[in-house]
Amino acid sequence: MLLTIAIILAVLWALGLLVHIGGGLIHLILVIAVIVFVFHLITGRKKV
Repeated sequence: MLLTIAIILAVLWALGLLVHIGGGLIHLILVIAVIVFVFHLITGRKKV
């Protein structure tokens, strides 16, 4: 689920670059996507 959120945020960031909406918001979305992706890599999948 975290990976899905990271992908969605990255896509929104890429779309924001194309449309040029709110410069600061674009970079904030990118930072959030990277943090979520790194968190997903560190925690990995937990076996139940």
